[in-house]
Amino acid sequence: MNDSDFMGVALEQARLAMVQGEVPVGAVLVRDGHIIARGFNACIAKNDPSAHAEMQALRAAGEALGNYRLDDCELFVTLEPCAMCAGAMLHARLKRVVFGAIDAKTGAAGSVLNVFAYPQINHQTQVQGRVMTAECGALLQSFFKDKRQQSKAEFTPLREDALRTPDHRFANLPGSAWPTHYRHDLPSLGGLRLHFLDEGPAEAQLTYLCLHDFEQWSVVFNDHIPTLIASGNRVIVPDLIGFGKSDKPKKEGVHTLAWHVQVLLELIEQLGLNNLVLLHTRNAKMLAQSLVDRMDGQFIELELVEFQPTTSLSAAALEAPFPDRGHRAGPRAMQAKKVKK
Repeated sequence: MNDSDFMGVALEQARLAMVQGEVPVGAVLVRDGHIIARGFNACIAKNDPSAHAEMQALRAAGEALGNYRLDDCELFVTLEPCAMCAGAMLHARLKRVVFGAIDAKTGAAGSVLNVFAYPQINHQTQVQGRVMTAECGALLQSFFKDKRQQSKAEFTPLREDALRTPDHRFANLPGSAWPTHYRHDLPSLGGLRLHFLDEGPAEAQLTYLCLHDFEQWSVVFNDHIPTLIASGNRVIVPDLIGFGKSDKPKKEGVHTLAWHVQVLLELIEQLGLNNLVLLHTRNAKMLAQSLVDRMDGQFIELELVEFQPTTSLSAAALEAPFPDRGHRAGPRAMQAKKVKK
């Protein structure tokens, strides 16, 4: 394997970080041409400011070799190391460091400063940058673009005739670490904010669109998302308007099956989804079938699959989006109408 091959493995680690909502940086540590350790950013998951990809790989390598000195080892990382990581690499006495994208704000291998360039330090580590720079940079740019769009969506003004469940109601629930996405620009929403999860590669050959029924919300699918994306699929899990983390109109009269189907159709179009599997809970079969009827042969592959949701969810998790009667207008309306079209 050459430098590009090892950087490609580091990119795989970076993508794992992105799936978990971390800044997508990955690292691998190599000795004698063999990978002995891997790591990706885990600062958020571990509540640890030192859990950078490089630090994760260094710790794993130390455990693997039984030594904190990593002589004759090379580290490949997708982003230029910061001062903390550069210092740790020198203490570990790495032979060589190779990085991908430059970090113009905190890079400590030549961009902001060069920790490796001081001859007074008792160990010298070779540094090589800009290996697969375009690929490494593109992953970071995509991540931060999504974050900016998400932040913009989160500040969407709330319509006067709607309610929005406070964020603290969703803290520490299953799947709370999945990155959230919002859309408020779909024509049928009229400015309401629609929440959805979007996991797996955008270029996946198959996309699972997961539909909850009118008594639940997207949390029922969270335990199954890792299994679906592990097979290389893309997974979209929306909260219907009036449910989950989506905005909740106060008026029951706005909730109709036809309206919810129209919102889903527009979401599918905006996200450019194709080759769909509609994964639905048993009580969402009418919603899924109505969506299929409206698609009218739009997709080359389109399949309905009934899904048995997680049964271990607590009552608190299922009721989290509905702190009071006002937030329950959607479920109340659809049950009263018995999901009439």
